[in-house]
Amino acid sequence: MTIQTTRLSDPAVRAFVRAVNHHDREGFLALLAPGATMADDGAEHDLAEWIDREIFSSHGHLEVDNESNGGRCLLARYRNDTWGEMRTRWSFTVDEDGRISRFETGQA
Repeated sequence: MTIQTTRLSDPAVRAFVRAVNHHDREGFLALLAPGATMADDGAEHDLAEWIDREIFSSHGHLEVDNESNGGRCLLARYRNDTWGEMRTRWSFTVDEDGRISRFETGQA
């Protein structure tokens, strides 16, 4: 069963999912701490290049099925125009200012 975005526990993660699903690149970038990093399936990627390719230019969308670790770990169905839909895991590191300093994703 899908968890409504408004019911996600962690405010930064909730805003991240909302920005992805509304294709709000500016809002998405505002959630990131300076120097934020990310990895996909264990491989480090250039964050700006990856989000443009995997989220914004390909109309990415997240439907969260489960959350854990205070809302900082998600199991979700992710889809975009490039890859279709897949079951994914997401984990987030949120700094003391409430901004995301790192996220990791990959197939679940």
